[in-house]
Amino acid sequence: MAPSSTVVSKLKVQLKLSIARLRMVQQKDEAVSKQQRRAMAQLLEVGKIESAKIRVENIIRSDITTELHEILELYCELLLARTGLMEGPVCDAGLEEAVKSLIYAGPRTDVKELQQVRALLMEKYGKEFALAAMENSDEKVSEKVLKKLTVTPPAEELVNGYLEEIARTYGVDWPKKPKEELGDPPDYIDDDDEDNPSGGQAQKELETPLAAGEGKQAEEREALSKATPPRNFGPSSPLRVNPPSPSTDNLHPRVKGTLDLKPKASAAKTGTQSKGPVGGTIPNVDELAKRFAALKK
Repeated sequence: MAPSSTVVSKLKVQLKLSIARLRMVQQKDEAVSKQQRRAMAQLLEVGKIESAKIRVENIIRSDITTELHEILELYCELLLARTGLMEGPVCDAGLEEAVKSLIYAGPRTDVKELQQVRALLMEKYGKEFALAAMENSDEKVSEKVLKKLTVTPPAEELVNGYLEEIARTYGVDWPKKPKEELGDPPDYIDDDDEDNPSGGQAQKELETPLAAGEGKQAEEREALSKATPPRNFGPSSPLRVNPPSPSTDNLHPRVKGTLDLKPKASAAKTGTQSKGPVGGTIPNVDELAKRFAALKK
C-alpha cells in the first residue's frame, strides 16, 4: 500500500480537476438544455403535444443530472478543504457521507476525474469500506444522491409543469384557454349608426347635464375673480411686510408699492420727516405751509 501522504497528495490534484470538470459539464448541459427548451416551445406552438411530452423527459433527466453534478462538486470541495482530516487510516465521521457518496456515484457518471477520485478513496480506506459504500449497507450515502441516480419515468404532473413553464417563458399559448376565460371586450354601439336613432338622443341627454354643470362652474369662477379683497385687508404697519427673498434674477429685492421703508432724500437733507400717515395720503394745508417754511430757511 502506498504511503498515506502520497495518496492524499494525488487526491488533492484529482479533486481540483474533478471540480473544474464538473463545472464545465454543468455549463455545457445548461447550454444544451436551453436549445432543447426552445425546440419544445416550437413543438407546442405547432400543436405537436405528444411529441413534446416525450421529448421533454430528456430535459428533465438532464436537469436531474446537473443537480447531481452540483452535489458531487460540493462534496469534492468539502474533501479538498478538509484534506488534513484524511491523513489517518480511518475515515473521519464528518467526511464519511461525502467519501461514500463519491464512491457510490463515481461509476454512474461520465466524469473521468471523478472516477480517479473514487479509485484513490478506495485505495486509501480499503476494500471493506469501499464495499460498504457501493452497496450502501450502512446507509451513509446521501439520500439526494440516491434519489438523483434512481432511473424512473417522470410523473405526468412534472411533465406538464415543465411544458407549461417552457410555454410561458417563450410566449406560447399552451394550454390554450377557452374564449370565455380570455374576457373578450363587449361590442360597443356606434353613435353615428342610422339604424339606431335612439343612440344620438341618449348622447344628447348625457351632454345636456354636463354642459349645464360646466356653465355653472364658469359662472362661479367669474364671480370669484371679481371678488377682490378690500384694500385695508391685512396688517397696516409696513414693519410687518416681509420682503421677498433674494434669487438669481433679483439679488437685491425690494418691496414695491406706495409704502417706502426708507425716508425720502429731501427729508433726509432737511432733517425733517413727514408726520402724516404712512399710507401715503394727501397732506392738509397746514402741513404744506410748514413744509414750505422749512424749505425757505
